[in-house]
Amino acid sequence: MTNQHPITPPLELVDSIWNQFKTGPTRNLLTSEAFREAITKASQWGADQELEACCEWLTCGGLLPRLPALTESLLAARRPKTPSLKEQALAALGEMSIEPCLINGVDANAAVRAKYNTIRRALEALND
Repeated sequence: MTNQHPITPPLELVDSIWNQFKTGPTRNLLTSEAFREAITKASQWGADQELEACCEWLTCGGLLPRLPALTESLLAARRPKTPSLKEQALAALGEMSIEPCLINGVDANAAVRAKYNTIRRALEALND
């Protein structure tokens, strides 16, 4: 009998990763990039198993009424969602500088700020 660690990837996952390399563009070559990708997938799987076990432990037996909310907070903190394209665009737009530029007392950036505000309003109107 072997002593298997509780976060050992299941054989199906190992086979899936192996088959991907046998049939993908890296077949017959174990490049450092392919190896890194395999290690990353296995690590992500292990981390997900551990996080799932922690969340299950927090809610097991109804220890405290707050724990389901704590579990949701833990999941949100440890597995944040990738920002939507809209959120990314708004963040990028927010990083842009559109400071007033006066040339001979005339606001030279008024047209740029108007376009900026049009783009910002359009992005805000989009659904996530």
